[in-house]
Amino acid sequence: MIWFQRILVITTILTLCVVVFGSYVRLTDAGLGCPDWPGCYGTLTVPQSEEAISQALQHFPDSMVETDKAWIEMIHRYIAGILGLLILFIAVKSYKLRDEIKITLKLPFFILALVCFQAILGMWTVTKLLQPAIVTTHLIGGMTILGLMTFMTHRQLGTQINNDSINRHTMTIARLSLFVLFIQILLGGWTSTNYAALACTDYPTCHGSLIPDMNFKDGFSIFRELGMTSSGEELSLQALHAIQWVHRMGAIVLTALVLYLFYLLRNFPGLGFYRNLLLILISVQFVVGIANLLLHLPIALATIHNLGAALLVIILVVINSRLTPQYD
Repeated sequence: MIWFQRILVITTILTLCVVVFGSYVRLTDAGLGCPDWPGCYGTLTVPQSEEAISQALQHFPDSMVETDKAWIEMIHRYIAGILGLLILFIAVKSYKLRDEIKITLKLPFFILALVCFQAILGMWTVTKLLQPAIVTTHLIGGMTILGLMTFMTHRQLGTQINNDSINRHTMTIARLSLFVLFIQILLGGWTSTNYAALACTDYPTCHGSLIPDMNFKDGFSIFRELGMTSSGEELSLQALHAIQWVHRMGAIVLTALVLYLFYLLRNFPGLGFYRNLLLILISVQFVVGIANLLLHLPIALATIHNLGAALLVIILVVINSRLTPQYD
């Protein structure tokens, strides 16, 4: 059991690393650094020598070999592969320890199935040439695995608040905050994958207007190619305005909701550390989001913004887990 618990912690941390590094892959445009999957130009490594590059170009004449981007993509795949093996181990070990673990046996196997689906999405991300719907779903899948791994780890190692001190309203707001966070991550992923992050570079206005000219129909059309409308025309600036504006509104709603949760948690001394950390994270996340606009999306700051979202998932999952009694 001690080793099982250690593996849970290590796997949760590695999941965080995979999610954040995945955002770095997206931000550096390295998602197509390898034109095939799961290898790279037909091998399990990146072509380096002139001969290897020449062979790669023969097999993939429509691609340009960019070793830097290819390595970024392959490192992400290597780490994700290790994560998949760890989650497989957890599922098998959970079955063997089914009479001792504090979680339902369905959870680790559901996470394993989700990881398999993530691998398929990773392949589609390459073969479908970064279609926004697929890339955004891939992001949400990663965040969902992170949330579920955090929950499983906390249920196994953490503690819960005394059931008598929990009120239904606080629990509802905690659940709602986590749900709205995932909606906001979905909107953030849609903004990033559609390259709409710099559609407006001022704040709180957009090109000097609080409500800019927007095209919601094309902006939120799901089944389409990158940069194109569903009818095959180039995506307009108004569509990009709509995408970013909705993400901005989501940030305001999420921040207000989390601040209200922060207020409600004042009655739970056992949650003081998580409560304060929640306030710090949401404040930093809001400021970093604005800074990304004003500074024109530097990669380091944009990656930190994705890290902030992942850390918010972890902290809100832990808070929800602590507010949920342990059932036999």
